[in-house]
Amino acid sequence: MNPHNSSNVRSYIKPVIICLLLAFATLVVYGPVRNYGFVDFDDNEYFFENPHTLAGLTRANAKWAFTTFDTGNWHPVTWLSLIWDAQFFGSGAAAPHITNVLLHAANSILVFLLFLQLTGAIWRSGAMAMLFALHPLHVESVAWVAERKDVLSGFFGLLTLLCYARYAKNDGSPNQRRAGSYSLALFFFLCALMSKSMVVTLPFVMLLLDFWPLERFKKSSLGHLVVEKIPFFLMIVADSVVTFIAQQKGNAVTSLARFPLNLRLENVFVSYGRYLGKIFWPVNLATPYSPLRQWPAVIVILSVVLFIGLGVLAVMLRKKSPFVFTGWFWFAGMLVPVIGLVQVGAQSMADRYVYLPVIGILIIVVWAAAEFCAKNQLPRPMIISCATIVFFACALRARNQVSFWRDDGTLFGHALAVTANNNVASHNLGYWYQKNGQLGKAMDYYFDADQLGTRDPSKLYNAANEFAKLGHWDEAIKVYRRALQLSPNQPDILNNLGFALAQKRDFLEAAVCFQDVLKLEPDSADAHNNLATILFAQGNPQDAAVEFEEALRLSPDNPQFDVNLGDTLVRLGQSTNAAQYYRRALQLEPTNQIIRAKLRSLGIQSTNQD
Repeated sequence: MNPHNSSNVRSYIKPVIICLLLAFATLVVYGPVRNYGFVDFDDNEYFFENPHTLAGLTRANAKWAFTTFDTGNWHPVTWLSLIWDAQFFGSGAAAPHITNVLLHAANSILVFLLFLQLTGAIWRSGAMAMLFALHPLHVESVAWVAERKDVLSGFFGLLTLLCYARYAKNDGSPNQRRAGSYSLALFFFLCALMSKSMVVTLPFVMLLLDFWPLERFKKSSLGHLVVEKIPFFLMIVADSVVTFIAQQKGNAVTSLARFPLNLRLENVFVSYGRYLGKIFWPVNLATPYSPLRQWPAVIVILSVVLFIGLGVLAVMLRKKSPFVFTGWFWFAGMLVPVIGLVQVGAQSMADRYVYLPVIGILIIVVWAAAEFCAKNQLPRPMIISCATIVFFACALRARNQVSFWRDDGTLFGHALAVTANNNVASHNLGYWYQKNGQLGKAMDYYFDADQLGTRDPSKLYNAANEFAKLGHWDEAIKVYRRALQLSPNQPDILNNLGFALAQKRDFLEAAVCFQDVLKLEPDSADAHNNLATILFAQGNPQDAAVEFEEALRLSPDNPQFDVNLGDTLVRLGQSTNAAQYYRRALQLEPTNQIIRAKLRSLGIQSTNQD
């Protein structure tokens, strides 16, 4: 055997073993999710209640994936990946969960290959990739089907950087080979943007890699390196415009009136500190975290000092320890799109946001630890033992966090246990109890959500419906009105508010609600029927008959409308005409004994033919 070939084979053995270990560790930690169901928190919109996803791969669905702004995002590649799961594996939760896990395993391997390509440091790259694979902060991105966009954008984003690293390291290679790597980087970046727009910061990460470990600034100017990336920046501009349109159409962006700029700025610095804390001590992780709130001044000041101090330290160490500069600004820069200056939703932070940014901190931790070990000449067995303990601790903590994704009850119950004033978790836990037939418990959590001041009109509407089901009309009316304040002119809310008011015999305001519904939906048969019912109850059968007739015209096959009109005509002394409508209703419901009794009360004997 050729010694040269033998040496080449041996050089691949360690990387292959590390890749296999990364895949194995990921599958062991995340294996339980294959038996978990969906969570009713975006999974319904993305998968199990989405007719486009469930219909599978069709030309119409492919077009929809590229044109829809559903969920306030534009991510056609994410939609296509979910549609693919449904096409080949059905509507169950196992396949999309397994796909997420496989993507995360692939991403862990890509982290290893990327830094091996960049630095040639096999063990440091392997350690960093293992921390990436096992870090508990990644559980939300992997165990949540709706966060397919995280692991998928991460996959294409890491491929982008890998191709860019190959391009940048092949300065002396033929132009054709470099152009191929550059073109692939552009293609994968486009796929990453179409998976989740948060990766718009990747070209800036490329510039950081140019500084370290590629050290291209020693050969090229900043201007040259920026110009080189103009195609990437043009993609960023285009994607930002599309994302802005999508978020506007989806009403995803929270207004400054709701969360003022000063509150957002405070949360930016506090969130950076909280993310750092959870990276190094990943406990009390929750989905979701409590909404934005006013932080104590001392916490804000300390957070600002910490953020600025770490940034200054990174700049000061740029020559002695350049990995600190690259790592810190990788972390801080990649979080900019989701740090809260443009507030999407009400959450103060989210574990999923650090899926790729955490790599920056892992760079600092691993390379600093390696330098410390080398400087102090620590024995290899000690280093391996310490690393193993850290990996094992991360794996245990991540596996424990995975267990909370078993179902909505466990997930949101845990969120309430580790956070305060979490109205979103309260509402979702209430909805889970409602689905499982435990209305008493559901009402407790709906009430908590209402008391905590949720500002999501759909959640308020659902909570009010639950109050109505239990006959708690005062509470239902209060919550319907709050929902209308946040989302005026909603026919469903107006209609149900009118019904609740009618139960309290507030007929005047109930009539106004139904009239408002008809202004918005003039052809709503139900609204005409409801308004007629109120008019009838107010002692105005003449106007009620007109509304019942209109309801019947719009929905001629509804026997209840015939009965209602018949009752009104009886009140008006038009028994013959009333009998005509009772007979029509009986033809639609031949076994309805109540209608037969109404006919008998008019002295008319119904027959089987009736």
